Parts: sequence; structure tokens; C-alpha cells
Amino acid sequence: MKIRISALAASALAASIALATPAMAQEEPPKDVTVSGSVALVSDYRFRGVSQSDRELAVQGGITISHKSGVYVGTWASNLSGWGTFGGSNMELDLIAGYKVPVAGGTLDIGATWYMYPAGFDNTDFVEPYIKLSGTTGPLSLTAGVAYAPKQEALGAWYATGADAAAGVYTDEGDKNDNLYVWGDAAVGVPNTGLTVKGHIGYSKGNDGLGPFATSVAPTGEYFDWLIGADYVIPGTPLTAGVAYVDTDISAADSAYLQPSFSRGQDGTGSIAGSAVIVSLTAVF
Repeated sequence: MKIRISALAASALAASIALATPAMAQEEPPKDVTVSGSVALVSDYRFRGVSQSDRELAVQGGITISHKSGVYVGTWASNLSGWGTFGGSNMELDLIAGYKVPVAGGTLDIGATWYMYPAGFDNTDFVEPYIKLSGTTGPLSLTAGVAYAPKQEALGAWYATGADAAAGVYTDEGDKNDNLYVWGDAAVGVPNTGLTVKGHIGYSKGNDGLGPFATSVAPTGEYFDWLIGADYVIPGTPLTAGVAYVDTDISAADSAYLQPSFSRGQDGTGSIAGSAVIVSLTAVF
């Protein structure tokens, strides 16, 4: 469910697929190299609770190549609109690499994501290392993660307010800042149904202004986002249908100083961090 409502995407979808897979298939010996991927259609691209597609439809896809040693590389992409755009092709392209190792019955995953915006404006790409610990007991899957991006220009507060950004006046050109994201995910499979119920909560801490193209990874500087939803693996197909309720604690008052940037259509009206019900259809391979 990489509606990009956090890293819950990978863990919840993987859990739903695994729970719908016969046990004998899961016991096959691992291949040296495994290629997996997905293509999804989502009603809104949410990144940590905030819309990156102006609360409109998004098409997303990714592919991962994994070695039995635990090393993996991958890429993921989505169209963007409104707050999420950085010029160029209006596209986000993530490059991902990491290493997974078994730990105490679970899995420790250490890696990094490079967020790219092809042909976009300068100083908007950034790198974010992460560490995740996940485990499964019966139908329950749990994941806890921390992502920390060190100081980079893309994360800086170049504009103190949305008015400064609208006027094209830098408050602190070249500013660099870091960003912290901590999250927890849970997914519970309903036996013999293909249904998985999932939940997520995340905490963001970063700059409280706007970056070099008037957006921010952590709008308002510090906030929580959460999600509750369900995935259903459609029998006999590679398709998973999902629905999720997403919200944040960013109020209109909290984000008023970011306007008009932090709004649907970037016109100063309509929230892009308010509650929403998001539906998705994902094909995995």
C-alpha cells in the first residue's frame, strides 16, 4: 500500500499477501536472487499523512531486487501535484538500498532512501537512512522504524512563511536542516479470508518553515500522523484492494503561516493534511 502513507505500505501489503499464501509455498528454499514489484492506483498519494498529489489520483510502482545474503536494491515512483511538485516531470523517484538480517525471530532492516525529483529544481533531492525491526507472531505482524535524514539543503527552512515563498523572498537561502521520523505499524490477518487489518502511527520532527521549493518533509516542524485500514487479496488474481482512513494532528491554525503553499491547489484554501479515506488497487509480481 505504498500510498506512501508511511512505510506501512510495504509491511502491510507483504503481510496480507503472505497470509493468503499456502504454507507449502512459503517453505520453498530461497532463491539466490529474487525480483519483486508492484503497480498501484491510489485515490491520493499521502506521504506521512500529507498529500503529495493535491488530493487527486496517483499512479505508483516499484521494483526490488533481493539477494539471499540480505542485500537489496530497489526503486519506487509516483506522479506528484500541488504541494508535492518540484518542477521537471512532476515525479518522485526513490532509489533504495539496504540489508536485512534475522534477529531474535524477527528481521532487522538497515538501509537508505534517496528521494529524487527528475529534472526538478536544484537542492530538492535528499537522502534518508533508516532502520526497521519487524516480526510476526501468528497472524500479527509488527514493525517499528526510525528514519533520520542528516542536515541537507532540501530539508532547510529557506522560507519562514508561505507569504515569503509566494513573494519569492528567501528568509535564509542555503539553510540546512535534518529530519526525524519514528513510526510503528501493525497488521493482523483474518484467517482464511484474504483480509488484513492494519494500523500505523508516525511522528515527524524537522524544520518549521519551507524548503527551497516551498515544501517541507515535516510541515509545521513537528506533528503526528496515523492510519487505520484494511487490505483484501482478491482470490485468483495478483490484485490487492485497500481502504484506509488517514489523518494528522496538523490543524488549520497550525499550518496557517505556511499558506498559500500548504493547501489544495496552493490557493490558501482546503487542507492537504486533514482526514481522508483513501482507496487503492495494487498488482504485485
